[in-house]
Amino acid sequence: MPLEEYSPGKHLAPFIQSYRIIESANEITNTVLPGTSMTMAFRFKGQTAYLNPNHSSTLPFGIIAGLQKTARNIHYERDTATIVVLFKETGLAAFLKQPLHELYTQSIALDYFFPRTEIEVVQERLTFSKSNRERIAVVESFLTSKLAGNHHDALIGESIARIHYANGNIRINELLGSLYLSKDAFEKRFRKLIGATPKQFAQIVKMNSVIRKNRINPSYPDLAFENGFYDQPHFNRDFKLFTGKTPKEFFGSTRYW
Repeated sequence: MPLEEYSPGKHLAPFIQSYRIIESANEITNTVLPGTSMTMAFRFKGQTAYLNPNHSSTLPFGIIAGLQKTARNIHYERDTATIVVLFKETGLAAFLKQPLHELYTQSIALDYFFPRTEIEVVQERLTFSKSNRERIAVVESFLTSKLAGNHHDALIGESIARIHYANGNIRINELLGSLYLSKDAFEKRFRKLIGATPKQFAQIVKMNSVIRKNRINPSYPDLAFENGFYDQPHFNRDFKLFTGKTPKEFFGSTRYW
């Protein structure tokens, strides 16, 4: 599955991490792990669907996906292509009026947030674009028109940096110790801007750290202990919730991002 990555223009760089163009010549299913960046996707060719244990859910042309707590299986039909906008962790708030915690575990069609007529124009322009550079320009033009201002919050930015530095192994009271803010006030600001509670966000960071640290033929008890889990059953439970598979199944066979 070819994947091309592009950097945002200078005016959108404070909010967007990158653009990914995913193309699939053949039918394929890919596992997408929870990450700390919310996404916006524009499918300009073919068809995609979320695969769930008991059914599939066809995706519309454009969606916004909030932070997730478990992996999603995305099925690509033959000859499918999608542009995915990966926002920086505080970036999407600059484009939406809604508190972002309302998007947690959700994937919602773009026309819920923006006028359908505008989305149809974007879809038409993407369909007739002749190159990926042209398609990126279409998406950037749309995003620029929706930019409502810089929602930078230094306190939340600092707390995110500390969660990452600790690889997610940090208690919320440890964060509060140097922030001089009540727990309720801090969590309200965090959820509104980041799209999850601090605890939920830290769990995403922690599990991604576990996966990055995987070794060839790892000792799973050691992997659990090194990442702050008290016992193997606790680690196995959290790992399966996050990836949909046991550690052995996941590291042995899964195609994932």
